[in-house]
Amino acid sequence: MAKKKTERELLAPTTTGIIEGAGEIVEQKIVYTLESNYMPYAMSVILSRAIPEIDGFKPSHRKLLYTMYKKGLLTGNLTKSANIVGDTMKLNPHGDAAIYDTMVRLSRGYEALLHPFVLSKGNFGKFYSRDMAWAAPRYTEAKLEPLCNELFRDIDKDTVDFVDNYDNTMKEPTLLPVTFPSVLVNANTGIAVGMASSVCSFNLREICETTAALIRDNDHDIFSTLPAPDFSGGGQIVYNEQALKDIYETGRGSIKVRSEYTYDKANNCIDITSIAPSTTIEAIIEKVIDLVKAGKIKEIADIRDETGLNGLRITIDLKRGTDPDVLMKKLYRLTPLEDSFSCNFNILVGGTPMVLGVKDLLDEWIAFRIECVRRRTHHDLRKKQEKLHLLYGLKEILLDIDKAVKIVRETEQEKEVVPNLMIGFGIDEIQAEYVAEIKLRHLNREYILKRTADIDELEADIKALEAILASKARIKTIIVKELKEVGEKYGQDRKSQILYVEDEAFEDVVEEIPDYPVNLFFTRDGYFKKITPQSLRMSSEQKLKEGDEIITAIESNNNIDLLFFTDKAQVYKAKASDFADTKASVLGDYIPAKLSMDEGEQAVAMIVTKSYEGMLLFAFENGKVAKVPLDSYATKTNRKRLTGAYSDKSPLVGVEYTPDDKEYLLRSSAGRMLLLHTGAINLKTSRTTQGVAVMKLKKGQRLMSIAPYAEGTFSKPSRYRTRSLPALGALPAAEDTAEQLTII
Repeated sequence: MAKKKTERELLAPTTTGIIEGAGEIVEQKIVYTLESNYMPYAMSVILSRAIPEIDGFKPSHRKLLYTMYKKGLLTGNLTKSANIVGDTMKLNPHGDAAIYDTMVRLSRGYEALLHPFVLSKGNFGKFYSRDMAWAAPRYTEAKLEPLCNELFRDIDKDTVDFVDNYDNTMKEPTLLPVTFPSVLVNANTGIAVGMASSVCSFNLREICETTAALIRDNDHDIFSTLPAPDFSGGGQIVYNEQALKDIYETGRGSIKVRSEYTYDKANNCIDITSIAPSTTIEAIIEKVIDLVKAGKIKEIADIRDETGLNGLRITIDLKRGTDPDVLMKKLYRLTPLEDSFSCNFNILVGGTPMVLGVKDLLDEWIAFRIECVRRRTHHDLRKKQEKLHLLYGLKEILLDIDKAVKIVRETEQEKEVVPNLMIGFGIDEIQAEYVAEIKLRHLNREYILKRTADIDELEADIKALEAILASKARIKTIIVKELKEVGEKYGQDRKSQILYVEDEAFEDVVEEIPDYPVNLFFTRDGYFKKITPQSLRMSSEQKLKEGDEIITAIESNNNIDLLFFTDKAQVYKAKASDFADTKASVLGDYIPAKLSMDEGEQAVAMIVTKSYEGMLLFAFENGKVAKVPLDSYATKTNRKRLTGAYSDKSPLVGVEYTPDDKEYLLRSSAGRMLLLHTGAINLKTSRTTQGVAVMKLKKGQRLMSIAPYAEGTFSKPSRYRTRSLPALGALPAAEDTAEQLTII
């Protein structure tokens, strides 16, 4: 076996052209591997790919927009997207597909941004559709939106730093000198290594007003000018003051956004016209279909996507008699028609990821913008000072133009012209070089007077620029003025309406269940049927599993509760409306499967109730009977299962419901019968009570059944009654034939 070598040995220089140790295993500490291999990758993703910076852009956004700016697409005509993608690869080497995807998401056609940066022509897809693909770049055209003037204003005046691109062939800006807080105007999300960023969008006009107010007064109440986010797709923002306060202060939290809808009474349908930014049309439709199939929503006849040139629209056809507002409340609760947008304002500030609240983020942007304006002012000052310096030299020439011409004419060597002018007029080399480069046609008094007339204006401008640099307040005033101009020129009304609701909006919607007569059937093997009287009249022959029989048949209505007691001392609660209307010719719903009972658990009895009034009788094999009020099984919450439904000390024989005390017939395995009046048994509030001993049983005997007693069953019913409990009961008399006992 080849000896393992350390990394130091493998990386040692060799004298041959062959790489020594190629293919061999390298022993390396895991900590070193993480530090040398994984950490640089993680930092690259965080700093150069996934997290936006204080100007509001990721590197991919910035490279694309700067390329379009350099191509003259800010004022020029539309050009093929493929041309833009190709030129952007000079700055972004990640491939044409990734670049085009970036451009699509910045475009007006995609509709993902509140204020798009790319004016698009052609099919750019839609952010609210998962399946609507955009066309290839050879088919679409694009240019920059007018708003991009505010991204590149004064970029050539040293407002931001420039760095070499990946192959050192051209320069690109590290940031864009945006004149408004674009970091909060357009939504931005990204997933890095170990951290993520999710910034919601705010209204441009409101952001500009808020930022200007913060510059004037750092204690400004943000809520007064920035009430809530604003999303490109519209929707209704469910106002939650505490949630918004958390986002504004910490940069983290979530916002509930509801879809907007209108009701078309003529066609009895609901039109969804806007959805939350975190979901898609397809996700909503699929969820609604699943709910309809599961029987949780019965009011919808059809749902379809009718999105077209007029914008987003999901149409929901309603069944007759459906209240659209009640249905929408239910859909808000059960589907992505109301969804949450999670905020995590993780922004790169000076190369460091920071999670900042709205105020802190605006403060950082203000500091960034102050530096941009300061650098721009310094650049303008330097240029004007340089020009003024040249004009001072030109002014000296005005004193004696003939002397200047004579010096140039009499100088034998060209290289001596500038030094001779310096000596002759007392000017420096830069001024002399400028004078020497003046064309012969300009060596006249008129030209020189026109040029030197700018001296007074330049001196005034320089004085004003120096005053700006000396006063931070003046720089802030300039920023406020620019913010006001941007807000007035590009601002638009809110797209997302703020919905102020009380607690009612967050409560579960009480479903209105359609009520109509039904016949309920429950079999010994656990099958259940709900049949309308009309259907039962048409065909009353019941289809049952071989050996099965109906043990409960009740005439009731659809708006009623069903309690299914099982052999595991549990009760499962359901509503008759949870089951579909069926026919007598089918087996029906198998209750253990329908209600997701435990493995091996069987339903043994069904109780029907609406008001939970009356009592339940539980008969056990040991001869005991328990009487429990039915309201012990009523719950304030919609619990589907209750454990400890009855005592499990002895096997259950039967469960009977009675509104009032009356007589029941009990029969033992020994053939004895006992008439029991339930008034002789005390009512117990505990569901798990073991009951009262009613029937005496000898060893090996057990209670077999319990059933309501029907008058006329026995010729002498007193034979089976007793004055005290427990009692043995009596054997049937000869006149009480078997035919009379079939009701048991």
